[in-house]
Amino acid sequence: GIMRFYILDTGYLDGERDSVVHDTSRAPDKSLLPMPVLAFLIEHPNGLVLYDTGSNPKAMEGYWPKTMQRKFALHQSFHQRLEQQLALVGVRPEEIQTIVLSHMHLDHTGGLPLFPHAEVYVPKADYINALLAIHTSSDPEQHGGYIFGDLTAPLQKVHLVEEDFELLPGIDVVNLPGHTPGLLGLVLHAKQGVYLLPQDAAYVRANYENPPIPPRSPYDKQLYLASIQKLHQLQQKYGATIIFPHDIEQFQQLRTAPEFYE
Repeated sequence: GIMRFYILDTGYLDGERDSVVHDTSRAPDKSLLPMPVLAFLIEHPNGLVLYDTGSNPKAMEGYWPKTMQRKFALHQSFHQRLEQQLALVGVRPEEIQTIVLSHMHLDHTGGLPLFPHAEVYVPKADYINALLAIHTSSDPEQHGGYIFGDLTAPLQKVHLVEEDFELLPGIDVVNLPGHTPGLLGLVLHAKQGVYLLPQDAAYVRANYENPPIPPRSPYDKQLYLASIQKLHQLQQKYGATIIFPHDIEQFQQLRTAPEFYE
């Protein structure tokens, strides 16, 4: 079957350049980097799959803790809300039965409250980490990048992923831990080529280049670098195109919904 996918533009975050690309060979760079936040809608013959869900529209109204609002200020217009991006391609949230979450951070889980009917695939290690974070302290400032409201939103069913597997013909889920204890990337085998979606396993191209320059503080640097190696192997194996999740330079060259890739 033929599948196509849409890149959904759900706004951008202000990130500190140094925390995104921690290049110790230069003076510290505290300037802000706009970080686009991408979600992906895949139209597959077996149904619609949504990969990540962006940031909650109430993020900057207190839904995110103050530290996160300060470290990663969200800029999201009404048209960049997830349901508006889906509407660009004529899809309502209730039509999406399957969601894959790369990991449980706030700019990937923000749309979960829209999908109480969906089955959600999560990286087991990060899901456990996230639930422990939100339940071991009642102070949201202690929860890091995990948001109580996102992680307690009712869901139809949660699948805990530990192994690489084929979700549907042409959609492979691959484990790329390091940024967080677990992280799920996608390999999409489309008609015109293979696309590799690593999400935060590599924020921007510089994290992936040879040699890679990691961000300032991944959860586990060795795991992070091993996942970058795995990405290189996958990219070489398939001659794949990588779409980085937070790379403003690449983002300006991408086709966003309602345009699509196939």
